Amino acid sequence: MGTQVDSGIKGYKNYGTYLREKYKGQRVFKVIVDGGFTCPNRDGSKGYGGCTYCNVDSFTPEPSRKNPNIKDQLEEGMLRAKTSYKADKYIVYFQPNTNTYAPAHYLKMMYDEALSVNTEDIVGFAVGTRPDCIDAEKVALLESYTDRFDVDLEMGMESIYDETLNQINRGCSHAEFVAAVELLKDSKLDLCVHTIFGFPWETREQMRAYIHEINRFPQIKFVKFHHLHVVEGSIMGAKYKKEPFKLFSLEEYTDLLCELIPLLRPDIVIQRLFGISDWDLLIAPNWGLNKSAIQTYMDKEIEKRGVVQGSEYFY
Repeated sequence: MGTQVDSGIKGYKNYGTYLREKYKGQRVFKVIVDGGFTCPNRDGSKGYGGCTYCNVDSFTPEPSRKNPNIKDQLEEGMLRAKTSYKADKYIVYFQPNTNTYAPAHYLKMMYDEALSVNTEDIVGFAVGTRPDCIDAEKVALLESYTDRFDVDLEMGMESIYDETLNQINRGCSHAEFVAAVELLKDSKLDLCVHTIFGFPWETREQMRAYIHEINRFPQIKFVKFHHLHVVEGSIMGAKYKKEPFKLFSLEEYTDLLCELIPLLRPDIVIQRLFGISDWDLLIAPNWGLNKSAIQTYMDKEIEKRGVVQGSEYFY
């Protein structure tokens, strides 16, 4: 007899189910585009080297890295999604680096170009940025697309502790994150917040507090959870090779998720439970499983423990 997970039922509001219900059963896939942006803590305006855990190549598809032409990236990505996954519709996703880090008129030109590629098949538009690179003018620009597309603004809340943010060379404070979220208080944009669990100097209780911070902002619609992983080409990767530090095992991280999900506000959609780089870039932790197998393990463990999102959430 199959489990609830085998039937597609999970103990949390998951993104796959959300997309199927919202788009009436159509298969919707994100297509990543690299707009050639940088970050303020890479180009010297706030610092150099970027966040210590970051190697942009670790989360950018190879075709996007090799082809600077936006139209070509999207056409290739859409074809790949249609051929490999039978995609019906697409979400154009500006992911690598900081995709609002330019004047608004330049951003409009770039966004318009991307959204003109097979427009009839595009249902959504997602833009990844940093809290210190969003302002009222850029919010208004993104909102101008909401009459045609569902628009998600994705921002990192990598930690809620400034001590951690300083250690990872984040280049912005948690107060700047809060200010950016408040800017979106009555916005038409759907806000997605991603966060990293497992910085070795943070306690489990400190990580639980991330969830309470997310819960207090009603404008947060989506979350992405990541465990800390160390990749080639990052500052943290070089340090780890010299002096390895504690990282989550698959079992430990899943145990943490089973503790955090019940605390999460029940209306929030979880886009991702974990993030992992390509094998050729991953240093640690290597859980020895592909993404699908990791997802299945986590979902079945969540079901086995009777975990229900929001069951321990209190107003």
